[in-house]
Amino acid sequence: MLKVSDKYKGLTANQAKEKLRAEGLNNLPSSKPKNFFSIAFGVVKEPMFILLVACGSLYLILGNIQEGLMLMGFVFVIMGIEFYQEKKTEKALDALKDMASPRAIVIRDGVEVRIAGVEVVTDDIIVLQEGDRVPADATILQSSSLLADESLLTGEPVPVRKIDWDEVEKVTQPGGDDLPFVYSGTMIVQGNGIARVTSIGVNTEIGKIGKALESVKEEPTRLNREMGSLVKKITIIAAILCVILIIGYTLTRGNLVNGFLAGLTLAMAMLPEEFPVILTIFMAVGAWRMSKKKVLTRKPSAIETLGSATVLCTDKTGTLTENRMTVTKLYNGKDFLTVEKAKDFNSEFHEIIEYGILSSQINPFDPMERAITSIGDLYLKGTEHIHKSWEMVKEYPLSKELLAMSRVFSFKETKDRVIATKGAPEAIFDLCHLDAENKKRLSLAIEELASEGLRVLGVAKAKIDSKTLPEIQHDFTFDFIGLIGLSDPIRKNVRHAVNECSKAGIRVIMITGDYPITAKHIAQEIGLENPDNIITGQELQAMTEKELCKRIKETNVFARVVPEQKLKIVNALKKNDEIVAMTGDGVNDAPALKSAHIGIAMGEKGTDVAREASSLVLMDDNFASIVCAIKMGRRIFDNLQKAFGYIFAIHVPIAGLSLIPILLGDFPLILWPVHIVFLELIIDPACSIIFEAEKEEKNIMSRPPKRIGEPFFGGKKIWFTCLQGVGILIITLTVYLVGLHFGYSEKEVRAMAFTTLIVSNIAVILTNRSWTDNIFRIIATPNKAVLWVVGGAIFFMALILNIQFFLDLFQFQKLTMINIAICICAGLSTIVWFEIYKFFKLKRHVSL
Repeated sequence: MLKVSDKYKGLTANQAKEKLRAEGLNNLPSSKPKNFFSIAFGVVKEPMFILLVACGSLYLILGNIQEGLMLMGFVFVIMGIEFYQEKKTEKALDALKDMASPRAIVIRDGVEVRIAGVEVVTDDIIVLQEGDRVPADATILQSSSLLADESLLTGEPVPVRKIDWDEVEKVTQPGGDDLPFVYSGTMIVQGNGIARVTSIGVNTEIGKIGKALESVKEEPTRLNREMGSLVKKITIIAAILCVILIIGYTLTRGNLVNGFLAGLTLAMAMLPEEFPVILTIFMAVGAWRMSKKKVLTRKPSAIETLGSATVLCTDKTGTLTENRMTVTKLYNGKDFLTVEKAKDFNSEFHEIIEYGILSSQINPFDPMERAITSIGDLYLKGTEHIHKSWEMVKEYPLSKELLAMSRVFSFKETKDRVIATKGAPEAIFDLCHLDAENKKRLSLAIEELASEGLRVLGVAKAKIDSKTLPEIQHDFTFDFIGLIGLSDPIRKNVRHAVNECSKAGIRVIMITGDYPITAKHIAQEIGLENPDNIITGQELQAMTEKELCKRIKETNVFARVVPEQKLKIVNALKKNDEIVAMTGDGVNDAPALKSAHIGIAMGEKGTDVAREASSLVLMDDNFASIVCAIKMGRRIFDNLQKAFGYIFAIHVPIAGLSLIPILLGDFPLILWPVHIVFLELIIDPACSIIFEAEKEEKNIMSRPPKRIGEPFFGGKKIWFTCLQGVGILIITLTVYLVGLHFGYSEKEVRAMAFTTLIVSNIAVILTNRSWTDNIFRIIATPNKAVLWVVGGAIFFMALILNIQFFLDLFQFQKLTMINIAICICAGLSTIVWFEIYKFFKLKRHVSL
């Protein structure tokens, strides 16, 4: 253990107090939170919510208190959801602050004291111990076998070696061995040291990430923008027609009150008040469904964006890999042993693990040492190769000159000393004084291990019977034992998930802080396209934005990048009009997660910062869950289109039946507000429950994402769905006009037309459940919501047509069974043409 030298007196209590007052706390300031009123104003000014309030007000004016209060209540529910989501995202910088400010041991007035990390100031002398999180950026003054895990900043899973400051080298970015600097938020995994603080708070490396995260602005989703624009247009058209109808009715029929009611009926028929409700319900229920698939949705609005993702950027460490080193292959000087395939651990390889364990810490933090001791626990436990009774008398740490460490052990009741060493193979060769021929032979073994993407360590041993130990490791006579190949395992099902993304038209790009050779091996192992085409962080730094936008079209592997460069990559993809999803788990991923259209964080091993900056969180850290999330996103995307298509299809005949009788002259009105309310009781649950619960289409993961620039619900789709509505309108008007022609009363004609409209409504719900299957297969496909909604509509329609109270309320006259049968046949006929269309067009498309 390092001892604090008398020369490290540290700051005095007064000096520290003065610096704390001048510099402030060692933390990251949170972004300024929005208050309730600013969030509420942001919600209220959205056109969708203005329309929702307007529709609720219309219902209240008409005296339908329950419907009006329900719609008005939706406004406050949505406000609550938005407020909650806003507060959740504001926690990102707070989580970063907590990580960056651990407890710290400092030397003040020559005494070691433990203080809160936020109270550390520049020029403080801090004591670093194995397992500690570094409280601030600092320069190492004295150390012993010091290793730090900087993966949160660099993405590199292997701890880096630290050395003492030579009083010349200047502070540089994290990454790589033999730097005399430690960084805030990183972890000491081996050894101990003393360092002088150089930067605190926002001036640290982790603080720079925090500032980058704070500067990224989130964008509204394309669907929100598109729906807002569509709703505005429909609202303007509805308002104009409403005014024209009121004026025209009053002038032609001389009744202002009835004209006003007719105008309101038309407005209610045309105003798509279901749009905001559908979006809210689909996103909320979609988030619940995704949670069942181990995907937590922090921002429901990202779900529909996920369905159109074109690029998936993924960090290697902890995302594609497990961030857990594993002993994969051994070499004993003659033969290789693949550990994971070995049923019995060959005794010829026992010695490699035996001395690998002896040269490691007893309770190691270093992932490579943990991997070695785990193999020992698995295969050598209870054998003569485990020496818990041996006493360590000296340790020779890693140094810049010799990349190997040795530990000396003594036996009880004997003078013999055993030395175990491990390190870089070249250093072990040097200690063993191998000749050129043996070095060449072993180098070939190293190349074979390295070609498989393995990290290679050499192991050697020595024995001495003297009580006096030499000053340097070279004075021992070492015997070479063998090589240990360690891997950071690929997560299960990753290759399959990458293949699924490829079939779905989604590019997978790996962004890592690892070395190019390792990145290339991982890319090949998981099946990425163009694994040889790699851009390094240094190359990326030298590129202009234009050059990067061009090269990134063909590059799927980025290596040795820093956090700011990950953000640059994501922004370049966005500039190429890609819809970008980004996965990650470390602090270094947070800015890119927030900048991407969909940020996907790891839940189990991911940092709080990554989770809070993301849109989605994989709760089981399973990369394969992303495929499920994409599939769910596309299903929601499809079902939203079906729901909106249904809304257009059914609103066309409703609006037409409200307007045409007036335009035709002195014809009795078909629809009044009460009829619209009843229709809404079918329309609302149909579009928000039936279509939301519908299963995905069979070809959902074998088609490319929606093209950039293609509107979610463009003119072609609107025209096509409106065509369904025109068919319903023609059939219903035919029933209406034929009834009048044969002398049926006004109430009887209204009842027949309304019954036809209800049957048509039910038929169009059923046929739009799938745009590939025929009506018979659709009916055979279970959907509990259909039974409740359609069954309820039929039940209440039967009550309306048979109970006098409802007949009077709806201004109907009781129909004969023949008339009802005619209405049913007429209603069902409205979907015949669409079924024929699906058979000849869509079925042929699916077969291709």
